[in-house]
Amino acid sequence: MSLQEEVMVAMKTAMKAKDQTALAALRAIKSEILLAQTESGSAEGLTEEQELKIVSKLVKQRKDSATIFMEQNREDLAEPELAQAEVISQFLPEQLSEEEVEAVVVATIAKVGAEGMKDMGKIMGAVNQELAGKADGKTIASIVKAKLS
Repeated sequence: MSLQEEVMVAMKTAMKAKDQTALAALRAIKSEILLAQTESGSAEGLTEEQELKIVSKLVKQRKDSATIFMEQNREDLAEPELAQAEVISQFLPEQLSEEEVEAVVVATIAKVGAEGMKDMGKIMGAVNQELAGKADGKTIASIVKAKLS
């Protein structure tokens, strides 16, 4: 089942349950998928990698917004954002732990033969491609910086 079909099934369930938070999050996913499909002009749909990028972006947006709201002492606005991020993240593959990400980073550094911070771009590109959707970019970047410095 494609992501779009899964979202539609989840939307029906959320409508029946009258869960407005989940419904808003699911509608955001559907909207982003439709926008991506019209941009690419493909009638058959998106690749799994493109779908993962869309869902990851939506989760990141919600978490970033919640962080900003928390910094401004607006928990009333942060809570719905975090709830939506939780609903959206159910469409992502299981996230790897920091230890698992670190193992991939160390292996990639050894494979590429990185010397220092000047090679961070190469390492980040390779690790992001390998762990697409399975780890947060900030986590990957912090581990790569720690290993290369």
